[in-house]
Amino acid sequence: MKKTPLILSIVALAGVVVLAVLMLVSRPSSKKATVNSGVTPEAGAIVYFNLDRVLSEYDMANDLRSVVETKVESINQEVTRRGSKLDSDAKSFQDKMDKGLLTRSVAEAQYQKLQEQQAAFQNYAAEKEQEIAEEQAVMMNQLADAIKTFVDEYNAEKQYAMILTTQGDVLPAPIVTADEALDITDDILEGLNAAYVESKK
Repeated sequence: MKKTPLILSIVALAGVVVLAVLMLVSRPSSKKATVNSGVTPEAGAIVYFNLDRVLSEYDMANDLRSVVETKVESINQEVTRRGSKLDSDAKSFQDKMDKGLLTRSVAEAQYQKLQEQQAAFQNYAAEKEQEIAEEQAVMMNQLADAIKTFVDEYNAEKQYAMILTTQGDVLPAPIVTADEALDITDDILEGLNAAYVESKK
């Protein structure tokens, strides 16, 4: 008799588990397809592509970025080398001053020279910073021109009413949400990369 409540508890627990499994299995999936299911937007549609993805997966963008990064690294190394040399000269001068190894006139002359070197270094560093900014701007202009030229030619064939771009992961702008069938990013990337390979020949 004492085993009856235990058996009833086990049967009730098993019933709850079975009921929960049935509910989960019968519930329709709320997940949307992640692919645009092969549907091609019709002429006259408003479509969009993800510019972040294009900039990260476009071969020309990766090649240009690699070239610019190499130049920037080289510039930064030279600026660092010159800055370290100037720091070393300043420490050497201060050390000699602290030990009283310089006459006042020699110290003033060396101090003046250090000031001139400091000013020259600051000008050099500013020029190199400007050079880096120009390199990056040219790279972005080349990419923008290549993408715009391709998209114009692409749309001459597809005849979409409008092609928009979206950027950002957390809350993409300007397109926060849209039917994934209108996302032509894969098509744009495939065409851009094919055109880039062709241009390199």
